[in-house]
Amino acid sequence: MKKRIPYAVVAGLDDYPGFQAARILSRRGIPVIGVARHPHLFFCRTNACEKIVFLDTEQDEFIDGLVALGKKLEQKAVLFPSTDLCVLRISRHRRTLAPYFHIPLPPQEVVEKLMNKLSFLEYALQENLPIPKTFLLRQRVEAVRAAQELNFPCILKPPMKTAFWEKHTTSKAYKIDSAEEFMQMYDRCCGWADVLIAQEWIPGPDSNLYSCNCYFDKDSKPLVTFTARKLRQWPPETGSTSLGEECRNTIVLNAALDMFTKEHWHGLGYLEMKRDARNGKHYIIEPNIGRPTGRSALAEASGVEMLYTMYCDNLGLPLPRNRKQKYQGVKWLSLVEDLRSARQYWRRGDLTIGEYLRSIRGRKMHAVWSWSDPLPFLTDIGGRMAYKLSRLWLRVTAPKASGKLVLTRPLQDTPAIAREH
Repeated sequence: MKKRIPYAVVAGLDDYPGFQAARILSRRGIPVIGVARHPHLFFCRTNACEKIVFLDTEQDEFIDGLVALGKKLEQKAVLFPSTDLCVLRISRHRRTLAPYFHIPLPPQEVVEKLMNKLSFLEYALQENLPIPKTFLLRQRVEAVRAAQELNFPCILKPPMKTAFWEKHTTSKAYKIDSAEEFMQMYDRCCGWADVLIAQEWIPGPDSNLYSCNCYFDKDSKPLVTFTARKLRQWPPETGSTSLGEECRNTIVLNAALDMFTKEHWHGLGYLEMKRDARNGKHYIIEPNIGRPTGRSALAEASGVEMLYTMYCDNLGLPLPRNRKQKYQGVKWLSLVEDLRSARQYWRRGDLTIGEYLRSIRGRKMHAVWSWSDPLPFLTDIGGRMAYKLSRLWLRVTAPKASGKLVLTRPLQDTPAIAREH
């Protein structure tokens, strides 16, 4: 009887990167087990996984659950952490997990340095990397100073999106246009994180945001690289990719290779940079480390087998041939989010219907829709429609007072699904 190949365990199935990683690996004939925190999200309706284990990645049960899962497996599985918090917790408990999983990560101190935005900023300043003017805000007096010295607009964001931050907002960052608005926003969200980061805004459209995904083996040799750019985001300017395309950018490629090689990297790496519309200079926006991103799926659609390379490399299997980017202009589309983004740009007068239709032409990979795995898309659309209908029903049935509509209960924003692109 032929021995079965080892499992790929995708930790963080309930977000785009993990969801897409599970699909990609499953299509390669790899048995996949998903680990998710939120069973109600549409990602967990995928047929790409043989099994889904539900664990709270914020709690100790995450590591205990992985150990329990590993003990049941006949062979060591390849672990694919797919959110920042999963990467961090797996890195910190790698000795406990190592008997059961292949964990392609560099030493823990390197993970901590590049994962946390505060330590990365210190590292970037030490290495003289190109970053926008930045202030760390631990108390209000530092926010006042930043408001006086920053050129607006600027960005206000946390060092890492924790569960506590996400209890208050689904936004990754806020774009702020004035010192007065800056202080108001700081006072609003300073309690959501111990430290906030204020960073000058680099002018330029969403399409000036470039990225490089890569995978390094245990000897820090880059086996795969892939460059791409955003075309639109949701929310516009400060959100996650809704439409992206592969492209050539040697500046971003070389910056990523230099940074990760210098740190003796092992595993998946990602570097995002923005080209300044004023002078063409590229500035580092952020790294994402140790996990897939939305562009990992775009790489696969473009014929660059990044995640399969990682799987094979960790098991000592022959590497796939398709590891070189061919620059065919393939696109990645999150249809619902991109329609929302396009609508906002259209309202601002920055996008016509014709321009939108031309922007989505050509060969592309859909973030959610798949003929072979349709249930996640249908569940997502059904959930959004139910939410809209419930809002309409509340408006129709709510009592009126003094000629004004009075809601019987507060309406909440639509829960954000795209968080870790």
